[in-house]
Amino acid sequence: MIEMSWIYGLLGGLMIGGAAALFLLVNGRIMGASGILGGVVDGTGFSTLAERLAFLAGLVGVPALISMTAGAPATHLTDNLILVILAGLAVGAGTRMANGCTSGHGVCGISRFSLRGIVATLIYLAAGMATMAIARHLLGLI
Repeated sequence: MIEMSWIYGLLGGLMIGGAAALFLLVNGRIMGASGILGGVVDGTGFSTLAERLAFLAGLVGVPALISMTAGAPATHLTDNLILVILAGLAVGAGTRMANGCTSGHGVCGISRFSLRGIVATLIYLAAGMATMAIARHLLGLI
């Protein structure tokens, strides 16, 4: 029998792609989650605060709702809360330095054949692979 857990990735990808297309059609702007969150945190997005908060609520709320109703798939996330917090802060800093994240560069940038988006995506994927290899195999953290 074929393992069916791949369906979660397919559904998640369709949801992210649909959200990006809808955001572009409704607002005329590229959907970048880090930019939307960054505008809330630093106050630069005050003029579109309600829209940003609604987007962020959906970004967190929809997966939470689905996992409560359909059950969450098993993950291999570490139990080390400090490591999770440090990883989140590192990702946040990286998205600010890269001027975008996976939704902005990876989903929207690559689909628009943006050279900047393609290069950024390749760099952060390589950095993620290197970080994971070092954390797992050299440091034994994960």
